[in-house]
Amino acid sequence: MNGSFLMRSSKRKLAGLAVSAILLLISMLCSVLYGLHHFGLKDLWQAYSQFDGSNEHLILTTARVPRTLVAALVGASLAVAGAIMQVLTRNPLASPSVFGVNAGAVLFIVIGLLAYGSSLTMSGMVWLAFAGAVATSVAVYTLGMQGGGFEPVKLTLAGACMAAFTSSITSGIMLIDKQSLESALFWMIGSVEGRNVEHLLMVLPYMVIGLAISLLLAGSLNIMALGEDSARSLGQRLTLVRVLSAAAIVLLAGSSVAAAGPIAFVGLIVPHLCRYIIGHDFKWLLPYTALVGAILLVSADLASRFILETKEVPVGVATAIIGVPFLIYVARRKQHA
Repeated sequence: MNGSFLMRSSKRKLAGLAVSAILLLISMLCSVLYGLHHFGLKDLWQAYSQFDGSNEHLILTTARVPRTLVAALVGASLAVAGAIMQVLTRNPLASPSVFGVNAGAVLFIVIGLLAYGSSLTMSGMVWLAFAGAVATSVAVYTLGMQGGGFEPVKLTLAGACMAAFTSSITSGIMLIDKQSLESALFWMIGSVEGRNVEHLLMVLPYMVIGLAISLLLAGSLNIMALGEDSARSLGQRLTLVRVLSAAAIVLLAGSSVAAAGPIAFVGLIVPHLCRYIIGHDFKWLLPYTALVGAILLVSADLASRFILETKEVPVGVATAIIGVPFLIYVARRKQHA
């Protein structure tokens, strides 16, 4: 997906941002109101203005609204992390799931559950997710740099190997300690079902910091996209930009996994879609990516409630169904480019 499909002028891009924001609000409202139990706008208003402790009000205030906010934040975070990874590695296939960052975060959470069981706090899970994301990122980068320096293909293979390796260890731990199986599955399936205000408030600061760092790096990422030689000739401090970019990725991916588990392919699909619409300027690309990522995950979560009549399908399944064909398409397009 090269170039821009629709929006070349700043006015059109601003209008597109406004439309995206409106679509996000509509999708979030639908997510709050519709599911196995349907509600009206009046019910939502009264749940906050005249809360009476009824089941309807409890479902709206403690389940639907926090769940929808978590889905929006996780979608935005994963999409922005994917956009940064793609320019940082010069690899269109890069994303937190493809490069094993999500799987590493899950592994550390499962190890924490094995060691501490039910006493492991949400705060502890967040820090374990960060540690797993950092460890996996360092391992992938180290493996990708072996034997002749940086190459996008080697980095992709290293990421795929690390994702398979960490996932295998996670599965082994769960087979050994079946008591932690139920708790671990809660974080492994990739879902926003059951997420509450505690989950939201615990990860919100890290997501906000990660998104803020990303937006501040937009100009530097534009220069990085020109290539290392061009970036150096323009005075770009490559090491600093890479460190800050890596920090943003860890904050965004780690907090997303801590909140919702390893939801795949959002970080792969959304950046490509947004580049097709508005081009490669990160000053526009990152805000669009955040909004579209939020719309995608909120909409996927809403759709997953209606796939089966009596039970919800994890949103990670829905994104994988979309993402696998898209991954194959991008890989084939890159091969023939």
